[in-house]
Amino acid sequence: MTRRDDAGARAGTTGDETGASFRVLVMAKAPVAGRVKTRLGVDVGHDAAARIASAALLDTLEAATAAAGAEGCHLALDGDLDDAVGAPELRAALAGWTVTPQRGDGFAERLVAAHADAGPGLVVQVGMDTPHASADLLAAAAAPLQADEPAYDAVLGPADDGGWWVLARRDPAVAAVLAGVEMSTDRTGADTRDALVGAGWRVGTTVMLRDVDEVDDADAVAALAPGSHFATAWSAAHVTTPGSGPGVVEEDPA
Repeated sequence: MTRRDDAGARAGTTGDETGASFRVLVMAKAPVAGRVKTRLGVDVGHDAAARIASAALLDTLEAATAAAGAEGCHLALDGDLDDAVGAPELRAALAGWTVTPQRGDGFAERLVAAHADAGPGLVVQVGMDTPHASADLLAAAAAPLQADEPAYDAVLGPADDGGWWVLARRDPAVAAVLAGVEMSTDRTGADTRDALVGAGWRVGTTVMLRDVDEVDDADAVAALAPGSHFATAWSAAHVTTPGSGPGVVEEDPA
């Protein structure tokens, strides 16, 4: 795991040395009880919710590595992995990755900053709420932008709750419009597309996925990815008595 604190050094990083045709940027929050999956925590307890979030992040890290190679992957992290549930497994999965802290006020601003830090080139950005987003789905999001003269400047993957689960782009300036989009609403996906188009960017679409926010979502996603770390953690949560856990802070997507 490579840590870089200089934004210029981060922006100069590319996936060329790995031979990958695209890189993956993961926006994530360190899975700490009371800070992640708080809506699930109401039903299963915040300790269990943190274990579920850690498993979902682990699935995402493994899919990203399979898609782009560790040296082509970048984690923008909110929080400290030393405090996280499942820290040893997460650190092992991050071997060879670039890890940088999220920066900015509010999730939208942190998204813009993370894209700037990831730098130019074909980047596929995902969060930690879609543990069923496979390496093939990440590659599918990148595919329309891989031509010498692509028909699109960005590819957006809608989520069934009205948000979006993936944004692929070649130019980090594409992500600048996110600063003006309200996140975590049932219009975030549509508003993001409108903002991109309004700024003159050509936007393609990839498959819709379901974000994991509540119990019904977790049931559905575990069924879609039965061999995943997430499915295992979710199954264990069903036989765990919910506890009050620590104090809960307001949750954003990463």
